[in-house]
Amino acid sequence: MKRLVSLGLLIACALMIPGLSVAADAPHIGEGGVPQFELDKAWPKWPVAWTAGAAITAVAPDEQGHIWFLTRPRNLPKDTPKSAVPPAVMEFDAAGNFIQGWGGQSGPGYTWPANEHGLSIDSKGFVWIVGNYDNSTTNADNAANDPTKPKNDSQVLKFTKAGKFVMAVGKPGLVGSNKTEVFRGATTPYYYEKTNELFVTDGYGNSRVIVFDADTGKFKRMWGAYGRPPLDLSDRPARSKPAKMPWVEVSEVLQQFQSPMHDVKISNDGLVYLADRGNKRVQVFTPEGKFIAEQFVGLDSKYPLQARFVAFSPDQRFLYLGGTPGTYVLNRRTLEVLSTIPVGNGGQADPIGHTSAVDKAGNLYLVQVVTHGLDGKTPNSFGAVRLNFKGYSPVTVCCQTEGVHAEP
Repeated sequence: MKRLVSLGLLIACALMIPGLSVAADAPHIGEGGVPQFELDKAWPKWPVAWTAGAAITAVAPDEQGHIWFLTRPRNLPKDTPKSAVPPAVMEFDAAGNFIQGWGGQSGPGYTWPANEHGLSIDSKGFVWIVGNYDNSTTNADNAANDPTKPKNDSQVLKFTKAGKFVMAVGKPGLVGSNKTEVFRGATTPYYYEKTNELFVTDGYGNSRVIVFDADTGKFKRMWGAYGRPPLDLSDRPARSKPAKMPWVEVSEVLQQFQSPMHDVKISNDGLVYLADRGNKRVQVFTPEGKFIAEQFVGLDSKYPLQARFVAFSPDQRFLYLGGTPGTYVLNRRTLEVLSTIPVGNGGQADPIGHTSAVDKAGNLYLVQVVTHGLDGKTPNSFGAVRLNFKGYSPVTVCCQTEGVHAEP
């Protein structure tokens, strides 16, 4: 079996994250025993009345085992009939049946995102949504200045599952900086039940994770790479470029998260995993912002889109890290890159894997934000897949020495 291994393994292959406890150790590289998946071609059951070309930008499970999508209806051609435009927020059951949909319009007290990006469902049944439009060239999704859109998606929105508005964190229509009340191109909201806090990766114009009280929206703390104070792009010192020491400039760049800082998840044992897409890495912190560890992926890849999302297997032994042209499978305990799941759209620059979710059965859900098919060519196809968990790869005990080795 051919294995794609990140050069980042050289950095963290022997790492053991302190204080981490799991039900059982995940394997090390070369031992086999990694999760295996099979594409579910019958999921989901997309309503035939809707055009299937609306970009799907986020996916999240809820406590019932239902799967939620956040879409970008504005990405459809302008001549698309209104009856064919799907809602911005959609709920499907575990069998792939459509349950309900809502959203896409502003209302009293909030501005709907100009460019939908992140969604999560918390354990209390609330839906959190963010957009990443920041009206600047730092935002690859909206590099052109569009006067029809707000100046900035500077709010995080909280709704009930039925779509009733509850609360907005942040002020609408402002161009952000590292101010605590303004976002700038935020990417993912994530609720941490233990502390009743909302963690937000703020993401395109800013380069930080920022934390709020989930009930009041009150700011609590924020941090940048390695737990240091985050700096706006305009406030960062000029890079040095010594001709014979290019690694010095690389080191300077790595001191801050790079645009975009794309996803955040928190493990059952209270570790914060941040997908720093701009630097092709995942960094691990305590919820208070103390740096623990990092791992780089795809440094040897010609594709720039690595570390797009983080997700965990149900037993939390494995970490799934979005990449191109497949999803990386890591040992969550050591951050070793164990294998890849080669599901994409033929290696295109924007494959399946913008964000991801895992259900209680271990099935993996992936979505893409482009409107072509999985082969990279077919237009107007539904940009979401479920990969059914099928068990683990074989583990072979070596006949001559102790230990286990993966089958060739």
